[in-house]
Amino acid sequence: MLSRLAEERATGVLTRDRGVLYLVEGQVVHAESPATPGLDILLTRRGALGSDGWWEAVSEAGAERRVGRFLVDSGRLAAGALELCHLGALYDAAFFTLGASSGPARFRYGVAHWIGPVRPVTVDAVERETLRRRALLHRIWPDPDTDTAELVRTARAVDVDLPPRQRTVLDQVDGRRTVSDISRVLGRPGFHTLVDVRRLAAAGIVTTGARTVECRAPLTAAPPVSPMSPVSTVTAQAAQAAQASADPDVALLRRLRDALEAL
Repeated sequence: MLSRLAEERATGVLTRDRGVLYLVEGQVVHAESPATPGLDILLTRRGALGSDGWWEAVSEAGAERRVGRFLVDSGRLAAGALELCHLGALYDAAFFTLGASSGPARFRYGVAHWIGPVRPVTVDAVERETLRRRALLHRIWPDPDTDTAELVRTARAVDVDLPPRQRTVLDQVDGRRTVSDISRVLGRPGFHTLVDVRRLAAAGIVTTGARTVECRAPLTAAPPVSPMSPVSTVTAQAAQAAQASADPDVALLRRLRDALEAL
């Protein structure tokens, strides 16, 4: 649908389960997703713009759909700073919007966003960036469960050389917050947080609450049938995962990590 809308140079809003894309003459001009902070949070949490300045722009120029232009003309933001931050927010929200979805996509013609024109991006560029990000996440850690589930810390000790950005994310893991929650707390793009969480998961430092329960319950509740060494237990669990899963590589990684953490 998105490619067809680009070909017909459509103007309006494409709505999916996890976000929306605004198009003007077949180009993407804005994107929003509940999975990642919006442009307002990215600007105000980082100190580029005060919250009063943001809401003044929305009040003064929102009805005319020129909030971005107002921020620049009033001197509150340099044109380059707005463009850079807006492009980052656009690609970030588009990544989540174009992810796997169980619902239909809908397009409403003629709908425009109140931020107004900043810098249009071609549909091809958005699709290429989305695919690049998916490939990057898969290389880091192929299991997507941590992307949406509540996150918990494992018992594994944290390396003193853990990068500051990952440590900042880890400090927000409390058994209740998801990646999206952490992104909002930190005022950080959702995809950046995804990358850090997947790296923490690959290192065995973070997992999901549901997986912790699933992994630990058999170890405490099941009566031992015969004595087995820790390595034998891990090997057996990994073999079961490989037989039960259509994607044995991912299953092996998940079960090996979980079983080793529970020893």
